[in-house]
Amino acid sequence: MHKLMVLYPEPADPDHFRDYYVSTHLPLVARMPGLLAWRYSFEVSAAQGQAPYFAVFEAEFADAAAMTAARESPQGRQVAADVANYATGGAIVIDYPVQNGTC
Repeated sequence: MHKLMVLYPEPADPDHFRDYYVSTHLPLVARMPGLLAWRYSFEVSAAQGQAPYFAVFEAEFADAAAMTAARESPQGRQVAADVANYATGGAIVIDYPVQNGTC
């Protein structure tokens, strides 16, 4: 499995961010090919002090190739272009292969 994570710093207008993100951006995300699952939260906290992020998003793909294909697809390019419409604080995008642990 491969994950894509987006960390969003505080936007200029938090209410606009929340409304636009849920009603417009996430429906675009859901159309990305190869997307296995996705989640988000506006309730980001830090173990100590103030959290450096306003929101977090994560998406799961079968592997890095599937993630790359999704991001390069017309739907993925539309998702990337839409970020400027709500994320005035910017967005930090990272991705990584998931390593399973044992208990």
